[in-house]
Amino acid sequence: MIIEAEDLHKSFKANKAVGGVSIAIDEGETVGLLGPNGAGKSTTLNLLLGLVSPDSGSVRVFGESIRRLSADTKRAIGFVPQDFAFFPELSGLANVTYWGRLYGLRKRALDTAVRDALEFTGLWERRKDAAKTYSGGMQRRLNISCGIVHNPKILIMDEPTVGVDPQSRNHILDSVRTLSAGGATVVYTSHYMEEIQALCDRVVIMDGGKVVADGALEKVIRDNTNERVVMLETPSPGAARDTVDQLVRNEIVATPQADVEDSTVVLRVAADLDFNDFASRVLALGLTLESISEKRPSLETVFLNLTGKTLRD
Repeated sequence: MIIEAEDLHKSFKANKAVGGVSIAIDEGETVGLLGPNGAGKSTTLNLLLGLVSPDSGSVRVFGESIRRLSADTKRAIGFVPQDFAFFPELSGLANVTYWGRLYGLRKRALDTAVRDALEFTGLWERRKDAAKTYSGGMQRRLNISCGIVHNPKILIMDEPTVGVDPQSRNHILDSVRTLSAGGATVVYTSHYMEEIQALCDRVVIMDGGKVVADGALEKVIRDNTNERVVMLETPSPGAARDTVDQLVRNEIVATPQADVEDSTVVLRVAADLDFNDFASRVLALGLTLESISEKRPSLETVFLNLTGKTLRD
């Protein structure tokens, strides 16, 4: 494990922000960190980065205590904060160069790294322009350039796509995929569930300062879903109502499990349902159906089941 956090606790006056969080992250993982507002995500990130000290518990990075990291280990960590970490009056080139110097890059190595970072985020052609003249999406991408200029092995990204246009958002997501494919370990927080599902092979969900789910994305979805949805497409609303009557009469479903939405029958069934067997039983009734399909559980469904809250409560 390259990041090991054990039993972290952190309070701010009377507010218990983090209460007993333990997370172990292996090399090459892309981990999505989710939680409603006030769940303790930002505090946990700050603890992992050593930006705040825990009241109790420990964090180790590459086997070193976060309190006494060597210079080499510090250079192995990159951080893309939600707030912009650049100087608006300076050019993109000057900003990324500044961060490169802070990480110990010099001369030709610095020049090469700065160009690579700006080209990676699609900003090289605008490198001489002041950051304040960039669009919101470009500024987000400049934030990433500053966080990756030193080619970190661990990259922690806090809401990197907040408020950006669709083109910049897609560029940022593609950039994260490229970094992951190159072997970087990424910890990624977002208010957008679809980003986590598209990027991450593992998800950690927090609520009330604690971890309430942690594991491979598909396993977390499977283990925390109480029901599945089966959809029967019929030719008309009347056929949909007749279909429900037949299903109930033949004891395939109970009335509360079935809803009619226009010409579609929506069935809420047990999470452990054998879909193929269920479909065979339905088709054996000789109903007039155009299709029968399963709507797979989503991360959003799991999130609501575990926390009872939306991400923007």
